[in-house]
Amino acid sequence: MRLKNLSWKQFKELDKEKPVIIPTGAIEVYGPHLPMGGDAIVADKVADMVGEKLDLLVTPTIEMGDSLSLLTPEFPGTMVIKPEHFKGYLEDVCLSLIRWDFKKLFFLNTHVSNVFMITQLGWELEDKYQIRCASMDWWRFIQPYCEGVCEYSGMMAHGHASEAGTSVLKYLTPELVHDEEAVCTAELFEDKFPEFKQYIKFDKYTDTGTLGDGTKGTAEKGKIIVERSVDRIVQFIEEYYR
Repeated sequence: MRLKNLSWKQFKELDKEKPVIIPTGAIEVYGPHLPMGGDAIVADKVADMVGEKLDLLVTPTIEMGDSLSLLTPEFPGTMVIKPEHFKGYLEDVCLSLIRWDFKKLFFLNTHVSNVFMITQLGWELEDKYQIRCASMDWWRFIQPYCEGVCEYSGMMAHGHASEAGTSVLKYLTPELVHDEEAVCTAELFEDKFPEFKQYIKFDKYTDTGTLGDGTKGTAEKGKIIVERSVDRIVQFIEEYYR
């Protein structure tokens, strides 16, 4: 159930011992064929699926995150929230829930650059308020559940807006996917020093906004990936917060 749809009387009757799902995503370049809000859309829809299966409260999705590495004139539209602002906003959401006696928070995150802020906040909240937190990194999390489904492995399947990402969005929001624009793009940049952290903008890796093969995505693949993943998330929440 969505927090924004409840009256205060309905909210008052909620079981505060149940976990709350907090979805977070991003708005950024995501290939020429997928919506820039792909991360936010997936967070939104998967949170609802999990929430429905477990009868859990779902907060409004925090749709924008830290996408600075993708902010480049070659691919206009990417939105950037400073890490300190993102973490501060998310903290206020959590403190509001804690104030109303919720003690179990699950961050359903679909954007890799949000991971550090969420992890840091989770540790701080657990330490200060003796609550229980957990989080996930969707696009890394789903990779084992793509085995036997995706034709590729590695970057060609799990790069940016590639086979797995395209499949998931074709299943969840087919009306927003432009098949005729899908491309297959290998990395343009060869990293000779992978053991070092380098601050290289996204346009150095790709000239299309895609990394991998977006032409191989299908709704049928996406359905299997999402259903497998949702089942696993449900299993985790049931056991971890018991």
